[in-house]
Amino acid sequence: MIREVKEERRILRRISAHSHIRGLGLDEKGEPIYVADGLVGQVEARKAAGIVVRMIREGKLAGRGILLVGPPGSGKTALAIAIARELGEDTPFVMISGAELYSAEMKKSEVLMRAVRSAIGIRFREVRRVYEGVVKDIKFAMARHPFNPYIKVPRAARITLATRDEEKTLEVDQDIAMQLIQLGVRRGDLIWIDADTGTVHKIGRVRGIEKARYYDIESTRVLSEMPKGPVFKEREIVRTITLNDLDEAAAAQRRALTSLFGVGVLEREIDPEIRRSVDEQVKKLIEEGRAELVPGVLFIDDVHMLDIEAFSFLTRVMESEFSPIIIMATNRGITKIRGTDIEAPHGIPLDVLDRLLIIPVRPYTPDEMREIIKIRADEEDIDLAPDALELLVKIASERSLRYAIQLMQPARIVAERKGRKQVRAEDIEEVAKLFVDVSQSVEYAKKWESKFLK
Repeated sequence: MIREVKEERRILRRISAHSHIRGLGLDEKGEPIYVADGLVGQVEARKAAGIVVRMIREGKLAGRGILLVGPPGSGKTALAIAIARELGEDTPFVMISGAELYSAEMKKSEVLMRAVRSAIGIRFREVRRVYEGVVKDIKFAMARHPFNPYIKVPRAARITLATRDEEKTLEVDQDIAMQLIQLGVRRGDLIWIDADTGTVHKIGRVRGIEKARYYDIESTRVLSEMPKGPVFKEREIVRTITLNDLDEAAAAQRRALTSLFGVGVLEREIDPEIRRSVDEQVKKLIEEGRAELVPGVLFIDDVHMLDIEAFSFLTRVMESEFSPIIIMATNRGITKIRGTDIEAPHGIPLDVLDRLLIIPVRPYTPDEMREIIKIRADEEDIDLAPDALELLVKIASERSLRYAIQLMQPARIVAERKGRKQVRAEDIEEVAKLFVDVSQSVEYAKKWESKFLK
């Protein structure tokens, strides 16, 4: 008698506040679909964002930025993330808050510069000589470990790679043999080996190879056909890294060089000379056609927290040759520009506002809130009863959408403690008494003001 044993295992999945966003949800004509790609409503703002994406792709947004204006919880961050998703998977997206500049251990300009350069990608295209094919046979030559005679380590390996048109047997050294073991390479695997560096890459598995063992379910990608062509070939490799990555690498190289002469200085900031050198090298690669610029998105939330110096810096960045798409967001009206006594719309200097395309984001309607709560419940795998959904919509309308969404996970835990998987209105009511919103917290602070420390 054979009995199948089923083990129930809970997989930890990290869910962020905007993990459900897939894009702007536009049709072929650029018109917003009411509910699509994780976004709901905001038709005018999404249509404007679609035009911005088109301008970015055509390179027509140089010297300008985007400002999203709207009340708290109206979807400004979601819109910025959606723009980045529309631009492509390898588009760098950096999100910072205006308040971060004042808590860092380095100068404000350095924090902004690193954020700016982290949002600029460089796509390298290299033609490498590689051995690519399906593993038809693999054997390892083992030797005793130099420090432990009871352990054997690979000394070399013989591997046979095959395509539809050719078969080639290779003798590889210890480094490559170790990589083959670490990657778990076996018969039937499709791999390629860099002929110059010896780096091994495992692509997937191809069915139909003799002596290869296959499983009904495999963790690696299963391919149906063998590759064509010769085993030894030239392959175009595409990699995308950021300007800040290049800056860090160049700075680390300089530190290593100076430490050889006993001049080990710990530098928190990157020398502007290093960045200029990196820019020159990147320009040369772009001119030679070996690399291309990938402008990413720098999203600055609570932009009203920036001071006059930071705004001056951003103005220079928007006019520079290497500049990302700068998207700002604020929920303030007329307020003082930080560091001055001047009042301006959204706390932003007028000369900076002149350089921005401003997209208004309006508050959500109850129907839109209902759809958003449904999407978040589905994303977080929460089963909401109809009465719980309606109560959350009411809370979102009277208090805030963020507060309503934050109550869902605590309510799920309360429901599970009661032996239910479905969240009911009574669960929402219970957690709403335990966790208060901002307005209730303010009332609490006023009530017990005399008891608080001053």
